[in-house]
Amino acid sequence: MNRPRLLQASWLPLLLLTSLAAPAALAQPAPVLRAQTVAPLSGGLDQLLLVNDNNPELIREPGILLSTFPGTGRGVPAAHLDVALNGRFDLFSHHVYAGKPESLDSTLWLAVLAAPRGPGPVTLKLLAGSTALSQAVDPGQAGAPFLPLPDLMEQGTTPVWAGPGSRVATELLARQRSPELPASWTLSPGAPTTLLVLPLPVRGLDPLLNGRNLQLRLESSGPVSLATLAAFGRGNEPPAPSSWAALLEGGLSPREHSPTPRGSKGGMVYSRVSGVQVGSVWRSRLSDPGKNWLSVSRAPISWPISSLERGTLGSGQVQTAELQAFYPGTAWAAHGNYGVEYDLSIPLRNDTTKPVTLQLALESPLKGDAAIGGLRFKSISGGTSGSRPVMFRGTVEVTGLDGASPGSRPLGRRSFHLVQRAGEPSPAFGTISLAPGASRQLQVRLIYPADATPPQVLSLLPLPDPAMNPAVKQSESTPASRP
Repeated sequence: MNRPRLLQASWLPLLLLTSLAAPAALAQPAPVLRAQTVAPLSGGLDQLLLVNDNNPELIREPGILLSTFPGTGRGVPAAHLDVALNGRFDLFSHHVYAGKPESLDSTLWLAVLAAPRGPGPVTLKLLAGSTALSQAVDPGQAGAPFLPLPDLMEQGTTPVWAGPGSRVATELLARQRSPELPASWTLSPGAPTTLLVLPLPVRGLDPLLNGRNLQLRLESSGPVSLATLAAFGRGNEPPAPSSWAALLEGGLSPREHSPTPRGSKGGMVYSRVSGVQVGSVWRSRLSDPGKNWLSVSRAPISWPISSLERGTLGSGQVQTAELQAFYPGTAWAAHGNYGVEYDLSIPLRNDTTKPVTLQLALESPLKGDAAIGGLRFKSISGGTSGSRPVMFRGTVEVTGLDGASPGSRPLGRRSFHLVQRAGEPSPAFGTISLAPGASRQLQVRLIYPADATPPQVLSLLPLPDPAMNPAVKQSESTPASRP
């Protein structure tokens, strides 16, 4: 039977789980150090609660994936985190299903349930939301296969994405809502309301492997509890509606990847998150100390995006969202900041006496923690980049780049889809040309996608000039942790 092949090894490692140094491959060229400033990203995360549902990523058995319901009076009290969600809050959910060995056409079903915490009804509004499968198998399902794409493509009338995390983040960034998702729900007190029931099918796929990413921006009129559940139905039919509330009385679907305890030395297993994190948006205004603008003379300069323990790139900054509540045996912080929006403004000013042209890029340097006077990249002479793992697949929105011709007005909002491999400098989104004394307001937005491995950097760079900005080869033994 001819079955469509689902591209593998691209999304199972949502976040590379260890920072244990692997032996360097033979004949690998030394990394290249790009001498520059690496500055902490100013601003910080807001206080919005985000339900982060990603452990287990690979679901093997039915059960509760995550529950913020009170445990008192439930069948398995420890299966519930007892966190009230009120007003604005978000949900990030990412899971994988590998089928049943005895069947080629099984479907796992994912459900989202919610219930008021008080005696009266609650209205729950979907402000924005998107969901996608790695591979759609039926009409009407939103799919996003891991298609090979160029390093950088500008988004146009036909959307560009590769993988469900890329598609969902792209659609949220474009302020869209998936047609599979209702606009609102009315939650009656008592039995939980089933908000969504979504399939994770493997029928016709080779290998039997599929994934689903779901992100919701929600607002409730009162405090609620929320849960995500996994179950099998009959054949390809979903479970009976009454079965979801019964499943909420049971135990957890088995967890995976126990983390290294916080503060431990040596290699680190980050694990995957199953909990409620504090922080959904990171807002920042990138300027010089004591000023409300950034001098063009600061270039080359980069700011980390989604920096994490053992991966601060010398900035000393861990951007990871803390968890208000989480399950034992899962990650103790939201390593990777998946689903978090970065909203960054750069008020750039040419305070020199000469015209200046800079370029803006999002890049994936080699992971490290030590301050080494810049960022490390793989040398171009090291062979084809196709053998390196993909570190970032997603869309970045930029406002304020140069127009198409010299002297034309700056362009408005543009969006670019990136596919980046480990240690690759990225093609620039565009240039920013400023006459002496001129200013330009740049704006950069992205939603950190599920199909990415942190950290990245946002870079403001001079135009390439090898004579003025030589690269320095580095030994692989540079003291920095790496995946």
